[in-house]
Amino acid sequence: MMNVNERVLAYKDEMIETLAKLVSYNSVLDTSDAAYPFGKANAECLNAALEICAANGMKTVNLDNYIGYGELGEGDQLIGVIGHLDIVPAGEGWDTDPFVLTEKEGKLYGRGSSDDKGCVVAALYALKILQDMNMPMNKRIRLILGCNEETGSKCLAYYVKKEGHVDYGFTPDANFPGTFGEKGMVAATFTAPSTKILEISGGAASNVVCNHVTVKLAKACCKMDVVEVTLKANEIKYTLDSHEAYDELHVYGVAAHASTPEFGVNAISYLMDALYAAEINDDFVTAYHDMIGLSYNGDGCDVHLSDDYGELTLNVGVIYKKEDKVTATIDIRFPVTLNASLVRVPMTAAFAKSTSELNIHGTHEPLFLPLDSDLVRALVSAYQSVTGDTETQPMTMGGGTYAKGINNTIAFGGAFPNAENCHMHDANEFIVIEDLLKQTEVYVQAILNILAL
Repeated sequence: MMNVNERVLAYKDEMIETLAKLVSYNSVLDTSDAAYPFGKANAECLNAALEICAANGMKTVNLDNYIGYGELGEGDQLIGVIGHLDIVPAGEGWDTDPFVLTEKEGKLYGRGSSDDKGCVVAALYALKILQDMNMPMNKRIRLILGCNEETGSKCLAYYVKKEGHVDYGFTPDANFPGTFGEKGMVAATFTAPSTKILEISGGAASNVVCNHVTVKLAKACCKMDVVEVTLKANEIKYTLDSHEAYDELHVYGVAAHASTPEFGVNAISYLMDALYAAEINDDFVTAYHDMIGLSYNGDGCDVHLSDDYGELTLNVGVIYKKEDKVTATIDIRFPVTLNASLVRVPMTAAFAKSTSELNIHGTHEPLFLPLDSDLVRALVSAYQSVTGDTETQPMTMGGGTYAKGINNTIAFGGAFPNAENCHMHDANEFIVIEDLLKQTEVYVQAILNILAL
């Protein structure tokens, strides 16, 4: 009889084909058509995934193109495996077509290959393998596929409203051997007048460190030689073009997820730092310097907070100008033992003293699930039994997952400890083929462990 590892290997080519199909959809948020709450491409990607689920013998349901699921098994209790099919914008700097899955040196390149379409494929084939093994399923198992995780998780809220919560769940959208705590979040924008900045645009999404910003500046509004000296001193790449009516500056950084801004280089922050050094005397630039600066810990706006599990992080992801004002987005991840009021109150007070206007438009409290809970123990045991790694322990993280929006659920996989940076939310995102197969094996064991509870 084939063991689980052999069964996974037998599906390798089919898994890669399935991932290629899902990656081919540019499933970014698009609200231009009321018939598709998150965009036509998202709906098409969802339906394609559900068709594969149905072909694999699952009962499938599409909940109004918000979210859908494939279901196996019987019983009153429900296990949810909750992944997402939406992606952040591809952005610039790719060496391959981001929507054509490309294999190079044991890696599969494409937007969503690791976040989160690859994990969806691993979970889908884990369920297929359980069917092949004719395992008794005393609980129902749903592969729940959302279309709005990257931009608000309204899809999961819609699912909970329509279908309720799950008895046990995991979302394959973080790290092994599991995440028992997730930082809270505060989403905001700040706006200030600008007469020196004629146009500005930068950033792919609020939850991504900006890697490219373009600005048109009024002629002679600042010491342009100082701008160049400052950028060079910080080893920031840029281009400067002089036109009759304005100077156009492109500043380049390094993208990273907003929960780990220390892994990126924020092009917006370094642009503002250079403009301030060049004495531009502009309300927005001054506010940015005073409230944000080059740091990502919230020190400038009085929210440099920490606990035993980590520090607050702050990311400015997107910037634009409308009429006479410049607006920038703020993405804050605050420590897991704190609450949102400890961020909102001092931050509001700090911005009130500046020339800018702060608008806090979203908060999420942190998530905790006890380490000794049945679910956490079942999942960690699955990881350990497949990998043999008993040293790596469950963790907390700054990223937010679906786990915050549905009961008795944690993030579990698909990134392995000490894995190479797979460039989620950056150009040249990839998943290692061996890791795709290994996480599938882990998910098989994880579901078996939960079925035994």
